[in-house]
Amino acid sequence: MSFVGGPNGFLPRAGPSNPFGIHQGPSEAGPTMIGDPQFDIFEWHPAYQSCQRYFLDHAQHDGTVQAVAALVNITLPFQWSTSPVFSASTTPPHSTGPAAYPMPWAPRPVPSSSHLPRPGHPSSVINWVSLVPYIRRLVVTGFDTSGILHGFFGDDWRKGIGPLQECERRNYLFAAKSVGWAKVKFQYDMSPHEAVPFLKPLQNVKLEEIEGAEKTWSQWLAMEDWMVGPRAPETMDEAPAPSVED
Repeated sequence: MSFVGGPNGFLPRAGPSNPFGIHQGPSEAGPTMIGDPQFDIFEWHPAYQSCQRYFLDHAQHDGTVQAVAALVNITLPFQWSTSPVFSASTTPPHSTGPAAYPMPWAPRPVPSSSHLPRPGHPSSVINWVSLVPYIRRLVVTGFDTSGILHGFFGDDWRKGIGPLQECERRNYLFAAKSVGWAKVKFQYDMSPHEAVPFLKPLQNVKLEEIEGAEKTWSQWLAMEDWMVGPRAPETMDEAPAPSVED
């Protein structure tokens, strides 16, 4: 499948009608959670929450984000027929308009544990929606470019969802190595109404990413043979893996 214009057909610079331009924001270099002992979950989590808020409050209501979601066949939270989520802080009543789809398996919003009511404090529950299904769908369809990820998840995308993108890219490599095309596609189909329409080979791959995946794959093969702990081969020592950038 080919697209006209910039990466996947989008213009190279962001604007009011095009949030998918290449953006050099504050999240220029994101952390990595694969083999990096210095990865700090407490620094990562606020950035991830920022991505969640941006996705729910802004991105899902933008026409260009909706167009990409339609092309890769994944519903946005406000389109869920069951408990649609229109923003990070409120959940309007059940939607019956054109954006409502008859899908009983649609995810339900979950309150964020960091925003649960505390004794002596008023209730301040926000909607929690996992971003992983969207990251996975963008990866396997070749849409996980920096411009599109910025359009979906905002300025903090590198720190917030960059580590998850890295993991999902590696998972995609491992899935392709483990089974054939039909089974890989089945693993990425979310439901009969949200089957992935096409799979593309991993895009913007660098040698460091392939070498890191090869090492981790070797570690998994050792795991299958119980060669872990005191029996682990000396060559399996952990080493930090590079971040994925395009």
